[in-house]
Amino acid sequence: MVLTVEGSRKGQISVQVLRAAFEGSDPALIDHYVRPDYIQHNPLAADGPEAMKAFAAAWQQQFPEATYEEKRVITEGDLVILQSHGVLVPGTPGLTVFDIFRFQDGKIAEHWDILQEVPATTANGNDTFSTLSLPKIEGPSQRQYTAYNKKLVTDYIHQVLVLKDLTAVDTYTGSEYHEHSPDRPDGVAGVKIGLAAYFERSPQASVTPKRVIAEGDLVAVQSHYVDTPGERGRAVIDLFRVRDGKIVEHWGASQDVPETSANNNTMF
Repeated sequence: MVLTVEGSRKGQISVQVLRAAFEGSDPALIDHYVRPDYIQHNPLAADGPEAMKAFAAAWQQQFPEATYEEKRVITEGDLVILQSHGVLVPGTPGLTVFDIFRFQDGKIAEHWDILQEVPATTANGNDTFSTLSLPKIEGPSQRQYTAYNKKLVTDYIHQVLVLKDLTAVDTYTGSEYHEHSPDRPDGVAGVKIGLAAYFERSPQASVTPKRVIAEGDLVAVQSHYVDTPGERGRAVIDLFRVRDGKIVEHWGASQDVPETSANNNTMF
């Protein structure tokens, strides 16, 4: 995806830095755009720009033909979230990657991410990255509705995932609903079936939203899912598209919270 006027300067910087890390395009960009006191939440990397460069160099050495393609860039205030497709080895399905950057004084100050393998098949038959709802625009649009859409998705997460009220699904979702999370069936019925099975399987599950980032009709929610009390749980990002006051499309990815981390910041 080529960033146009829809992409802010922060979004452009985020993409450039990720390309420098994934593909080794220009490591000097990390020095230029990342603050010396950079805070890292990826459990495999330590704090600071030098650690980012070392992690990127090791990544490139292990996967010299890795490619990176950004799919959606969403910017709100000092936060940028990117949904991307990373292919480590040519010919393989690759990874769904979500990155969140926090900017301070024009530079990247903090980073969170989630990586999930792209499966060969999905429960809904939809491509992991495609846009199916009309109009088929990948980037955010209808920015005049950002605040409304952000509240709608926040309320949906609270009612359906936090309070586990599946009767609220119909209130927030449209009759046209496209699912891209690989393990969920398609359509509004698929949402109910998938969540009902999850709550039945994990009756004590809890979902704690951490960040909500919205731009126009795209709203992303970073949450901590814990299936059973006492477990470390999973870092999850849910990305929704809202049209005419209803959620019409969803992408997502999750990553287990590991026992140990290269930093002391947690994944959240």
